Amino acid sequence: MKRSLSSFFALAAFAAADAGGAQAFELKSPDIAEGKTIDMKHVYDSFGCTGGNLSPELSWSEPPAGTKSFAVLAHDPDAPTGGAGFWHWLVVDIPPDVRSLKQDAGAASGKNLPAGAHQLENDFGDKSYGGPCPPPGKPHRYVFTVYALKVDKLGDAAHGRTAIAGFTINANALAKASITGLFGRK
Repeated sequence: MKRSLSSFFALAAFAAADAGGAQAFELKSPDIAEGKTIDMKHVYDSFGCTGGNLSPELSWSEPPAGTKSFAVLAHDPDAPTGGAGFWHWLVVDIPPDVRSLKQDAGAASGKNLPAGAHQLENDFGDKSYGGPCPPPGKPHRYVFTVYALKVDKLGDAAHGRTAIAGFTINANALAKASITGLFGRK
């Protein structure tokens, strides 16, 4: 019994040390600070908003083993849509060797995206980045999330609606990391 308890504690210590050494998948941005107001250069330029509509620069750490592609999504869970929120940006099929999207990667032309990546239609109806533009009132949260995926392409879901893309992305996610910025209008 004494030996088995010693073995158990040794294995537990080894596992804890191993887990402690593993680096968590992390998303960073020089443009979006956690819990802080999003700059006007990233705000939508329509629907009563007058921002620059530039997608923010994003970068992420080394993903888990088995990652074959990435997806980046931007979502406003506070939008008054009856619970579905509002999708501002969906980028899929980002190659597994890519670790960042530069500012304005969300341009409608797609010219600033990594080769092979493409944008899905957001809830504004555009295949591009659509910045924050909530109705007047309290600030909304804008959640930018990178997903490490176990598939290299999304297939038919890449041409579907946001709910189908979201379902497929979440079903194939090995890890995800987020940053949440805020924006409100009076």
